[in-house]
Amino acid sequence: MLQLDRPPRQRRLARIVLLLAVGLALAALPFRATWWGGWILAIAEAGIVGGLADWFAVTAIFRRPLGLPIPHTALIPANWELMAKRVGSMVGDRVLTKTYVLDEVARFDIADLLARAAERLEREDVEAAVRGVTRWAAGELSPSASADLVGWLRRLLSAQAMAPLLAGAIEVARRQGWDQRAIESLARVLAEALDRPDFRAAVGNMVDGVLGDYRAKMGTYPRLLLGLADVLGLIDRDRLVGALHGAVRRLARDPDDPLRQRLAESIAALPGRLRDDPAFAARVEAAKEALVASPEVARLLEDAAEGLRRALVADLASERSEVVPWITDRLDRARRQLAADAALRQALDRWVKARAAELIERHHDHIARFIERGVRALGPEGAVRLIEEHAGDDLQYIRVNGTVVGGLAGGGIYGLHLLLGLF
Repeated sequence: MLQLDRPPRQRRLARIVLLLAVGLALAALPFRATWWGGWILAIAEAGIVGGLADWFAVTAIFRRPLGLPIPHTALIPANWELMAKRVGSMVGDRVLTKTYVLDEVARFDIADLLARAAERLEREDVEAAVRGVTRWAAGELSPSASADLVGWLRRLLSAQAMAPLLAGAIEVARRQGWDQRAIESLARVLAEALDRPDFRAAVGNMVDGVLGDYRAKMGTYPRLLLGLADVLGLIDRDRLVGALHGAVRRLARDPDDPLRQRLAESIAALPGRLRDDPAFAARVEAAKEALVASPEVARLLEDAAEGLRRALVADLASERSEVVPWITDRLDRARRQLAADAALRQALDRWVKARAAELIERHHDHIARFIERGVRALGPEGAVRLIEEHAGDDLQYIRVNGTVVGGLAGGGIYGLHLLLGLF
Protein backbone atom coordinates (compact mmCIF):
# COMPACT_ATOMS: atom_id res chain seq x y z
CA MET A 1 0.00 0.00 0.00
CA LEU A 2 2.88 2.33 0.79
CA GLN A 3 4.41 1.76 -2.67
CA LEU A 4 1.13 2.68 -4.35
CA ASP A 5 1.16 6.05 -2.54
CA ARG A 6 4.79 6.94 -3.32
CA PRO A 7 4.51 8.13 -6.94
CA PRO A 8 1.65 10.60 -6.22
CA ARG A 9 3.61 11.94 -3.21
CA GLN A 10 6.70 12.53 -5.36
CA ARG A 11 4.63 14.23 -8.02
CA ARG A 12 3.09 16.36 -5.31
CA LEU A 13 6.56 17.30 -4.06
CA ALA A 14 7.63 18.33 -7.57
CA ARG A 15 4.52 20.49 -7.93
CA ILE A 16 5.02 22.08 -4.50
CA VAL A 17 8.63 22.99 -5.31
CA LEU A 18 7.54 24.50 -8.63
CA LEU A 19 4.72 26.44 -6.93
CA LEU A 20 7.16 27.70 -4.29
CA ALA A 21 9.33 29.05 -7.10
CA VAL A 22 6.26 30.76 -8.61
CA GLY A 23 5.29 32.16 -5.21
CA LEU A 24 8.83 33.40 -4.61
CA ALA A 25 8.81 35.16 -7.99
CA LEU A 26 5.50 36.86 -7.23
CA ALA A 27 6.77 37.94 -3.79
CA ALA A 28 10.00 39.33 -5.21
CA LEU A 29 8.36 41.07 -8.15
CA PRO A 30 7.58 44.37 -6.24
CA PHE A 31 11.24 44.55 -5.10
CA ARG A 32 12.87 43.73 -8.45
CA ALA A 33 14.42 47.21 -8.66
CA THR A 34 16.60 46.48 -5.62
CA TRP A 35 19.68 44.31 -5.98
CA TRP A 36 18.42 41.69 -3.54
CA GLY A 37 14.90 41.73 -5.01
CA GLY A 38 16.28 41.25 -8.52
CA TRP A 39 18.53 38.45 -7.31
CA ILE A 40 15.64 36.59 -5.60
CA LEU A 41 13.47 37.10 -8.69
CA ALA A 42 16.23 35.73 -10.93
CA ILE A 43 16.50 32.64 -8.70
CA ALA A 44 12.73 32.10 -8.79
CA GLU A 45 12.41 32.66 -12.57
CA ALA A 46 15.28 30.30 -13.35
CA GLY A 47 13.73 27.71 -10.99
CA ILE A 48 10.38 28.00 -12.80
CA VAL A 49 12.09 27.58 -16.18
CA GLY A 50 14.09 24.55 -14.95
CA GLY A 51 11.04 22.93 -13.37
CA LEU A 52 8.87 23.42 -16.46
CA ALA A 53 11.63 22.21 -18.77
CA ASP A 54 12.13 19.02 -16.76
CA TRP A 55 8.35 18.50 -16.46
CA PHE A 56 8.20 18.68 -20.25
CA ALA A 57 11.13 16.27 -20.62
CA VAL A 58 9.73 13.71 -18.16
CA THR A 59 6.22 13.90 -19.60
CA ALA A 60 7.50 13.63 -23.19
CA ILE A 61 9.00 10.23 -22.37
CA PHE A 62 5.54 8.76 -21.73
CA ARG A 63 2.98 10.94 -23.52
CA ARG A 64 2.44 14.19 -25.38
CA PRO A 65 2.64 17.18 -22.97
CA LEU A 66 -0.81 18.83 -22.74
CA GLY A 67 -1.87 16.51 -25.57
CA LEU A 68 -0.10 18.69 -28.14
CA PRO A 69 1.38 16.94 -31.22
CA ILE A 70 4.91 18.17 -30.53
CA PRO A 71 7.62 16.28 -32.44
CA HIS A 72 9.79 13.80 -30.51
CA THR A 73 7.34 13.39 -27.63
CA ALA A 74 5.53 10.26 -26.35
CA LEU A 75 8.81 8.45 -26.94
CA ILE A 76 7.89 5.10 -25.36
CA PRO A 77 4.52 4.64 -27.15
CA ALA A 78 6.11 5.70 -30.44
CA ASN A 79 9.11 3.37 -30.11
CA TRP A 80 7.89 0.51 -27.91
CA GLU A 81 8.48 -2.19 -30.56
CA LEU A 82 12.07 -1.03 -31.08
CA MET A 83 12.43 -0.82 -27.30
CA ALA A 84 11.19 -4.42 -26.94
CA LYS A 85 13.77 -5.62 -29.46
CA ARG A 86 16.61 -3.70 -27.82
CA VAL A 87 15.67 -4.81 -24.29
CA GLY A 88 15.58 -8.43 -25.44
CA SER A 89 18.92 -8.08 -27.20
CA MET A 90 20.51 -6.33 -24.22
CA VAL A 91 19.37 -8.93 -21.68
CA GLY A 92 19.98 -11.95 -23.89
CA ASP A 93 23.28 -10.89 -25.45
CA ARG A 94 24.89 -8.70 -22.78
CA VAL A 95 23.39 -9.58 -19.39
CA LEU A 96 22.38 -13.27 -19.52
CA THR A 97 25.24 -14.23 -21.81
CA LYS A 98 25.89 -17.87 -22.60
CA THR A 99 29.10 -17.84 -20.54
CA TYR A 100 27.38 -16.23 -17.55
CA VAL A 101 24.47 -18.71 -17.57
CA LEU A 102 26.82 -21.70 -17.93
CA ASP A 103 28.98 -20.42 -15.06
CA GLU A 104 25.92 -19.99 -12.84
CA VAL A 105 24.71 -23.52 -13.64
CA ALA A 106 28.18 -24.94 -12.93
CA ARG A 107 28.32 -23.05 -9.61
CA PHE A 108 24.99 -24.50 -8.42
CA ASP A 109 25.58 -27.51 -6.13
CA ILE A 110 22.90 -29.97 -7.23
CA ALA A 111 24.54 -32.85 -5.33
CA ASP A 112 24.26 -30.98 -2.02
CA LEU A 113 20.63 -30.07 -2.77
CA LEU A 114 19.83 -33.72 -3.48
CA ALA A 115 21.56 -34.84 -0.25
CA ARG A 116 19.66 -32.36 1.93
CA ALA A 117 16.33 -33.15 0.27
CA ALA A 118 16.87 -36.91 0.63
CA GLU A 119 17.78 -36.57 4.33
CA ARG A 120 14.82 -34.36 5.21
CA LEU A 121 12.19 -36.47 3.48
CA GLU A 122 10.65 -39.49 5.18
CA ARG A 123 8.75 -42.39 3.64
CA GLU A 124 5.49 -40.90 4.91
CA ASP A 125 6.25 -37.68 3.01
CA VAL A 126 6.92 -39.62 -0.18
CA GLU A 127 3.74 -41.67 0.21
CA ALA A 128 1.61 -38.60 0.88
CA ALA A 129 3.03 -36.87 -2.21
CA VAL A 130 2.52 -39.96 -4.37
CA ARG A 131 -1.05 -40.40 -3.13
CA GLY A 132 -1.87 -36.75 -3.81
CA VAL A 133 -0.35 -36.76 -7.29
CA THR A 134 -1.91 -40.08 -8.29
CA ARG A 135 -5.36 -39.05 -7.10
CA TRP A 136 -5.07 -35.83 -9.06
CA ALA A 137 -3.96 -37.83 -12.10
CA ALA A 138 -6.90 -40.22 -11.65
CA GLY A 139 -9.28 -37.27 -11.69
CA GLU A 140 -7.66 -35.94 -14.88
CA LEU A 141 -7.87 -39.27 -16.74
CA SER A 142 -11.07 -38.72 -18.71
CA PRO A 143 -12.61 -41.50 -20.90
CA SER A 144 -11.25 -39.73 -23.97
CA ALA A 145 -7.69 -39.84 -22.57
CA SER A 146 -7.19 -43.47 -23.62
CA ALA A 147 -8.28 -42.74 -27.20
CA ASP A 148 -6.05 -39.65 -27.25
CA LEU A 149 -3.11 -41.73 -25.99
CA VAL A 150 -3.65 -44.39 -28.65
CA GLY A 151 -3.93 -41.73 -31.35
CA TRP A 152 -0.72 -40.08 -30.15
CA LEU A 153 1.11 -43.43 -30.13
CA ARG A 154 -0.09 -44.22 -33.65
CA ARG A 155 1.10 -40.84 -34.93
CA LEU A 156 4.44 -41.29 -33.15
CA LEU A 157 4.92 -44.76 -34.64
CA SER A 158 3.99 -43.53 -38.12
CA ALA A 159 6.60 -40.76 -37.96
CA GLN A 160 9.36 -42.92 -36.44
CA ALA A 161 11.40 -45.48 -38.38
CA MET A 162 10.74 -48.77 -36.61
CA ALA A 163 13.91 -50.76 -37.35
CA PRO A 164 16.46 -48.53 -35.51
CA LEU A 165 14.03 -48.00 -32.61
CA LEU A 166 13.38 -51.71 -32.26
CA ALA A 167 17.11 -52.54 -32.53
CA GLY A 168 17.94 -50.10 -29.72
CA ALA A 169 15.10 -51.40 -27.53
CA ILE A 170 16.23 -55.02 -27.98
CA GLU A 171 19.84 -54.12 -27.07
CA VAL A 172 18.70 -52.34 -23.90
CA ALA A 173 16.47 -55.32 -23.01
CA ARG A 174 19.35 -57.76 -23.47
CA ARG A 175 21.72 -55.68 -21.32
CA GLN A 176 19.15 -55.69 -18.52
CA GLY A 177 18.35 -59.41 -18.95
CA TRP A 178 14.77 -58.64 -19.89
CA ASP A 179 14.88 -60.94 -22.93
CA GLN A 180 15.34 -64.01 -20.73
CA ARG A 181 12.63 -62.85 -18.35
CA ALA A 182 10.29 -62.24 -21.30
CA ILE A 183 10.90 -65.73 -22.73
CA GLU A 184 10.36 -67.29 -19.30
CA SER A 185 7.21 -65.27 -18.56
CA LEU A 186 5.62 -65.92 -21.95
CA ALA A 187 6.42 -69.63 -21.75
CA ARG A 188 4.95 -69.83 -18.24
CA VAL A 189 1.78 -68.02 -19.31
CA LEU A 190 1.41 -70.32 -22.32
CA ALA A 191 2.01 -73.42 -20.20
CA GLU A 192 -0.63 -72.32 -17.68
CA ALA A 193 -3.04 -71.59 -20.53
CA LEU A 194 -2.49 -75.09 -21.98
CA ASP A 195 -3.59 -76.52 -18.62
CA ARG A 196 -7.09 -75.15 -19.33
CA PRO A 197 -9.26 -77.53 -21.39
CA ASP A 198 -10.85 -74.77 -23.48
CA PHE A 199 -7.50 -73.32 -24.54
CA ARG A 200 -6.09 -76.80 -25.13
CA ALA A 201 -9.05 -77.58 -27.39
CA ALA A 202 -8.54 -74.31 -29.29
CA VAL A 203 -4.86 -75.19 -29.86
CA GLY A 204 -5.91 -78.68 -31.02
CA ASN A 205 -8.30 -77.14 -33.54
CA MET A 206 -5.52 -74.87 -34.76
CA VAL A 207 -3.23 -77.93 -35.18
CA ASP A 208 -5.96 -79.64 -37.21
CA GLY A 209 -6.28 -76.55 -39.39
CA VAL A 210 -2.52 -76.35 -39.97
CA LEU A 211 -2.34 -80.05 -40.86
CA GLY A 212 -5.32 -79.67 -43.20
CA ASP A 213 -3.74 -76.74 -45.01
CA TYR A 214 -0.43 -78.59 -45.22
CA ARG A 215 -2.14 -81.73 -46.60
CA ALA A 216 -3.99 -79.66 -49.23
CA LYS A 217 -0.70 -78.23 -50.54
CA MET A 218 1.07 -81.64 -50.76
CA GLY A 219 1.26 -83.91 -53.78
CA THR A 220 -0.78 -87.12 -54.16
CA TYR A 221 1.82 -89.57 -52.86
CA PRO A 222 2.83 -87.57 -49.72
CA ARG A 223 -0.87 -86.95 -49.05
CA LEU A 224 -1.55 -90.70 -49.12
CA LEU A 225 1.32 -91.32 -46.69
CA LEU A 226 0.06 -88.60 -44.35
CA GLY A 227 -3.46 -90.03 -44.50
CA LEU A 228 -2.12 -93.54 -43.73
CA ALA A 229 -0.17 -92.18 -40.73
CA ASP A 230 -3.36 -90.49 -39.52
CA VAL A 231 -5.36 -93.75 -39.86
CA LEU A 232 -2.70 -95.69 -37.95
CA GLY A 233 -2.82 -93.09 -35.12
CA LEU A 234 0.69 -91.87 -35.71
CA ILE A 235 -0.60 -88.29 -36.05
CA ASP A 236 -2.57 -87.70 -32.89
CA ARG A 237 -3.80 -84.19 -32.15
CA ASP A 238 -3.74 -84.70 -28.38
CA ARG A 239 -0.22 -86.13 -28.61
CA LEU A 240 0.97 -83.12 -30.59
CA VAL A 241 -0.63 -80.70 -28.13
CA GLY A 242 0.89 -82.62 -25.23
CA ALA A 243 4.33 -82.46 -26.83
CA LEU A 244 3.88 -78.73 -27.31
CA HIS A 245 2.83 -78.39 -23.66
CA GLY A 246 5.92 -80.27 -22.47
CA ALA A 247 8.21 -78.20 -24.65
CA VAL A 248 6.72 -74.96 -23.32
CA ARG A 249 7.14 -76.12 -19.72
CA ARG A 250 10.81 -76.97 -20.30
CA LEU A 251 11.25 -73.61 -21.98
CA ALA A 252 9.90 -71.81 -18.88
CA ARG A 253 11.76 -73.94 -16.36
CA ASP A 254 15.20 -74.68 -17.82
CA PRO A 255 17.56 -71.77 -18.77
CA ASP A 256 19.75 -74.28 -20.67
CA ASP A 257 16.90 -75.66 -22.76
CA PRO A 258 18.10 -75.79 -26.43
CA LEU A 259 14.96 -74.11 -27.73
CA ARG A 260 15.31 -71.31 -25.17
CA GLN A 261 18.96 -70.81 -26.10
CA ARG A 262 18.02 -70.75 -29.78
CA LEU A 263 15.36 -68.10 -29.08
CA ALA A 264 17.90 -66.02 -27.12
CA GLU A 265 20.39 -66.29 -30.00
CA SER A 266 17.72 -65.21 -32.48
CA ILE A 267 16.85 -62.20 -30.31
CA ALA A 268 20.57 -61.31 -30.00
CA ALA A 269 20.93 -61.35 -33.79
CA LEU A 270 17.90 -59.13 -34.40
CA PRO A 271 19.58 -55.69 -33.82
CA GLY A 272 22.26 -56.47 -36.39
CA ARG A 273 19.71 -57.67 -38.94
CA LEU A 274 17.49 -54.65 -38.32
CA ARG A 275 20.41 -52.28 -38.97
CA ASP A 276 22.30 -54.13 -41.72
CA ASP A 277 19.60 -55.96 -43.70
CA PRO A 278 17.56 -53.42 -45.71
CA ALA A 279 15.09 -56.05 -46.89
CA PHE A 280 14.38 -57.22 -43.34
CA ALA A 281 14.09 -53.62 -42.10
CA ALA A 282 11.67 -52.87 -44.96
CA ARG A 283 9.50 -55.87 -43.98
CA VAL A 284 9.44 -54.67 -40.37
CA GLU A 285 8.48 -51.16 -41.53
CA ALA A 286 5.74 -52.55 -43.79
CA ALA A 287 4.38 -54.64 -40.93
CA LYS A 288 4.39 -51.57 -38.69
CA GLU A 289 2.51 -49.50 -41.28
CA ALA A 290 -0.05 -52.27 -41.74
CA LEU A 291 -0.59 -52.55 -37.98
CA VAL A 292 -0.82 -48.80 -37.47
CA ALA A 293 -3.32 -48.42 -40.32
CA SER A 294 -5.43 -51.40 -39.26
CA PRO A 295 -8.83 -50.36 -37.76
CA GLU A 296 -8.98 -53.68 -35.87
CA VAL A 297 -5.62 -53.05 -34.21
CA ALA A 298 -6.71 -49.49 -33.37
CA ARG A 299 -9.92 -50.74 -31.73
CA LEU A 300 -7.98 -53.42 -29.85
CA LEU A 301 -5.50 -50.85 -28.55
CA GLU A 302 -8.30 -48.44 -27.59
CA ASP A 303 -10.16 -51.19 -25.72
CA ALA A 304 -6.97 -52.24 -23.93
CA ALA A 305 -6.10 -48.62 -23.06
CA GLU A 306 -9.64 -47.96 -21.79
CA GLY A 307 -9.57 -51.13 -19.67
CA LEU A 308 -6.18 -50.10 -18.26
CA ARG A 309 -7.52 -46.60 -17.54
CA ARG A 310 -10.56 -47.93 -15.66
CA ALA A 311 -8.43 -50.34 -13.64
CA LEU A 312 -5.90 -47.61 -12.84
CA VAL A 313 -8.55 -45.08 -11.81
CA ALA A 314 -10.29 -47.65 -9.60
CA ASP A 315 -7.00 -48.63 -7.95
CA LEU A 316 -5.90 -45.05 -7.33
CA ALA A 317 -9.27 -44.13 -5.85
CA SER A 318 -9.09 -47.02 -3.40
CA GLU A 319 -7.64 -46.66 0.10
CA ARG A 320 -5.94 -50.04 -0.42
CA SER A 321 -4.29 -49.07 -3.69
CA GLU A 322 -1.57 -51.36 -5.03
CA VAL A 323 -0.09 -48.77 -7.37
CA VAL A 324 0.62 -46.15 -4.66
CA PRO A 325 2.74 -48.47 -2.43
CA TRP A 326 4.53 -49.79 -5.52
CA ILE A 327 5.53 -46.29 -6.63
CA THR A 328 6.30 -45.24 -3.04
CA ASP A 329 8.63 -48.20 -2.49
CA ARG A 330 10.68 -47.37 -5.55
CA LEU A 331 10.84 -43.65 -4.84
CA ASP A 332 11.77 -44.24 -1.19
CA ARG A 333 14.46 -46.71 -2.25
CA ALA A 334 15.85 -44.08 -4.63
CA ARG A 335 15.68 -41.48 -1.82
CA ARG A 336 17.66 -43.68 0.57
CA GLN A 337 20.20 -44.50 -2.10
CA LEU A 338 20.65 -40.81 -2.87
CA ALA A 339 21.18 -40.03 0.81
CA ALA A 340 23.79 -42.78 1.22
CA ASP A 341 25.65 -42.71 -2.09
CA ALA A 342 27.78 -39.59 -2.65
CA ALA A 343 29.09 -40.97 -5.96
CA LEU A 344 25.52 -41.30 -7.27
CA ARG A 345 24.74 -37.72 -6.26
CA GLN A 346 27.86 -36.48 -8.04
CA ALA A 347 26.95 -38.48 -11.13
CA LEU A 348 23.45 -36.99 -11.13
CA ASP A 349 24.95 -33.53 -10.59
CA ARG A 350 27.19 -33.96 -13.64
CA TRP A 351 24.36 -35.40 -15.74
CA VAL A 352 21.92 -32.60 -14.92
CA LYS A 353 24.53 -29.92 -15.58
CA ALA A 354 25.54 -31.55 -18.85
CA ARG A 355 21.90 -31.63 -20.02
CA ALA A 356 21.42 -28.02 -18.87
CA ALA A 357 24.55 -26.98 -20.79
CA GLU A 358 23.23 -28.70 -23.91
CA LEU A 359 19.92 -26.85 -23.58
CA ILE A 360 21.69 -23.53 -23.05
CA GLU A 361 23.94 -24.09 -26.08
CA ARG A 362 20.95 -25.01 -28.21
CA HIS A 363 18.39 -22.48 -27.02
CA HIS A 364 20.32 -19.49 -25.63
CA ASP A 365 19.26 -17.29 -28.54
CA HIS A 366 15.64 -17.87 -27.49
CA ILE A 367 16.21 -15.79 -24.33
CA ALA A 368 16.37 -12.53 -26.27
CA ARG A 369 13.32 -13.46 -28.35
CA PHE A 370 11.41 -14.52 -25.23
CA ILE A 371 12.08 -11.20 -23.48
CA GLU A 372 11.29 -9.27 -26.66
CA ARG A 373 7.93 -11.04 -26.99
CA GLY A 374 7.20 -10.37 -23.32
CA VAL A 375 7.87 -6.63 -23.66
CA ARG A 376 5.98 -6.50 -26.96
CA ALA A 377 2.98 -8.19 -25.33
CA LEU A 378 2.71 -5.27 -22.88
CA GLY A 379 1.71 -2.90 -25.67
CA PRO A 380 2.49 0.83 -25.59
CA GLU A 381 0.19 1.60 -22.65
CA GLY A 382 1.44 -1.37 -20.65
CA ALA A 383 5.06 -0.38 -21.26
CA VAL A 384 4.33 3.17 -20.09
CA ARG A 385 2.61 1.90 -16.92
CA LEU A 386 5.43 -0.53 -16.16
CA ILE A 387 8.18 2.08 -16.42
CA GLU A 388 6.17 4.71 -14.52
CA GLU A 389 5.51 2.25 -11.69
CA HIS A 390 9.18 1.30 -11.32
CA ALA A 391 10.91 4.58 -12.18
CA GLY A 392 8.28 7.15 -11.19
CA ASP A 393 10.02 8.30 -8.02
CA ASP A 394 13.33 9.06 -9.69
CA LEU A 395 11.66 10.79 -12.60
CA GLN A 396 9.71 13.08 -10.24
CA TYR A 397 12.95 13.89 -8.43
CA ILE A 398 14.32 15.01 -11.81
CA ARG A 399 11.61 17.67 -11.81
CA VAL A 400 12.51 18.71 -8.25
CA ASN A 401 16.20 18.82 -9.14
CA GLY A 402 15.44 20.82 -12.27
CA THR A 403 13.66 23.48 -10.25
CA VAL A 404 16.36 23.66 -7.57
CA VAL A 405 19.34 23.50 -9.93
CA GLY A 406 17.70 26.01 -12.29
CA GLY A 407 17.17 28.40 -9.40
CA LEU A 408 20.77 28.03 -8.24
CA ALA A 409 22.07 28.55 -11.76
CA GLY A 410 19.86 31.62 -12.24
CA GLY A 411 20.99 33.06 -8.89
CA GLY A 412 24.61 32.40 -9.73
CA ILE A 413 24.36 34.10 -13.12
CA TYR A 414 22.49 37.09 -11.66
CA GLY A 415 25.05 37.36 -8.83
CA LEU A 416 27.87 37.35 -11.42
CA HIS A 417 25.99 40.09 -13.30
CA LEU A 418 25.85 42.18 -10.10
CA LEU A 419 29.54 41.70 -9.44
CA LEU A 420 30.47 42.75 -12.97
CA GLY A 421 28.30 45.86 -12.51
CA LEU A 422 30.47 46.99 -9.63
CA PHE A 423 33.50 47.45 -11.91
